[in-house]
Amino acid sequence: MKDKTTEIFKNAPVPKAVLTNVIPSIISMIMVLAYNLADTFFIGKTRDAFMVAAVSVATPAFLLFMAVGMLFGIGGTSLISRMLGEGKPQRAKNTSSFCFWTGLIIGIISMIFIWIFVQPICRAIGASDDTIKYASQYLNIVAVGIPFLIISNMFSNIIRAEGQAQKAMMGMIIGNMINIVLDPIMILGFKWNIAGAAIATVLGNVFASGFYLFHLLSKNSMLSIHPKDYKAGERIASGVFSIGVPASLNSILMSTSNIIINNLMKHHGDMAVAGLGVAMKVNMIVVMLLIGLGTGIQPLLGYCYGAKNTKRYFAVLRFSLILAFCMSLVMTVICYCGASPLTKAFLDGDKNAYEFGMSFARIFIYSGPILGIMFVFINAIQSTGAAIPSLILSISRQGLLYIPILLTIHTLFGTPRMLVLAQPITDYLATALSAVLFYFTYKKYFRFTKKTE
Repeated sequence: MKDKTTEIFKNAPVPKAVLTNVIPSIISMIMVLAYNLADTFFIGKTRDAFMVAAVSVATPAFLLFMAVGMLFGIGGTSLISRMLGEGKPQRAKNTSSFCFWTGLIIGIISMIFIWIFVQPICRAIGASDDTIKYASQYLNIVAVGIPFLIISNMFSNIIRAEGQAQKAMMGMIIGNMINIVLDPIMILGFKWNIAGAAIATVLGNVFASGFYLFHLLSKNSMLSIHPKDYKAGERIASGVFSIGVPASLNSILMSTSNIIINNLMKHHGDMAVAGLGVAMKVNMIVVMLLIGLGTGIQPLLGYCYGAKNTKRYFAVLRFSLILAFCMSLVMTVICYCGASPLTKAFLDGDKNAYEFGMSFARIFIYSGPILGIMFVFINAIQSTGAAIPSLILSISRQGLLYIPILLTIHTLFGTPRMLVLAQPITDYLATALSAVLFYFTYKKYFRFTKKTE
């Protein structure tokens, strides 16, 4: 099985190896994007901008639990791909079982926590008197699906480490298509409004999780979720957390920064908050595609690094950087020109919210040309298991860089559009930092690798 599933990592021509892994990953991200856009689109059709604002407010809490899935997904992928590259399949099984059971327990605890503290959580993340009812209703229902959300996000990454990129893609497609199909039925057909969006989200994650678990329990997988394979020792937990924590910190800090900007934007009214949420969705068109490219190459890079094939590692990296830059330019032009109709699709009922949304979307896209390069370097660093550079980069982009820039701009200018400009400024600085950190990663972590053909 190993020879069949990892042959593409080892011997395929570099463009074929990259595209074979990247295309399913990008398609998966397109499905995630479609499902994220679908919620806001169909909620927007209710012509209630307060509901749109409530979904925007609830998004940071949702991101926190996606971050847990990312912790085990990215951390597990990095360790498993290196273990397979080193010829240690049992350690790969131990790692996947550790990720599953630990993530499931955290998901159940999180679900109970949300149910107990939903009102104060909504207030903390920026809900106003007009939106707290909707935000609380949404989070209460979404909480049911948190364990499934964590599992689906976890294994959409992990099973790519065994060369099953198409299986990872199929799970995402199944979950997100169910959500997309159910959204109009439950939001508009049954007139369940924001509750319908939440129920569709839960069911999508349930079906995606079921697909991945079926695969992992079959004979087609090299990995395991069996309790007998669960092992946290022998540097398994530390290996997952050393890369997973920095990766998830980026999502946690993204959630934190969203909470901060929601609270700052709230001073300019709920329509500004609604416009901000929609602009973030439009910007996700670029971001998610480029994240898909970055995460798609990580298992391939990790395998090459584990096999000490330095020459192939850098051939993959060079091709990926060129591909990322070209994709970034094309998507930037598309989203800048399409900002008006895209925003109108979500905010057709309130002219003020639409004006905010369109101008915010065009400001966000300023960083589009360099985002692909940044995501490739992030995943290249993670593929080597370089914990410290990964940690520095993760806490910098949405934390050490973004939050001070955001608060400084708020103090000096305080206008809604200037607040949004904080993100593009941060992205250019973070891209430069990612290149510098990769250079230091190369100097330190490639000293003992040997060049192979």
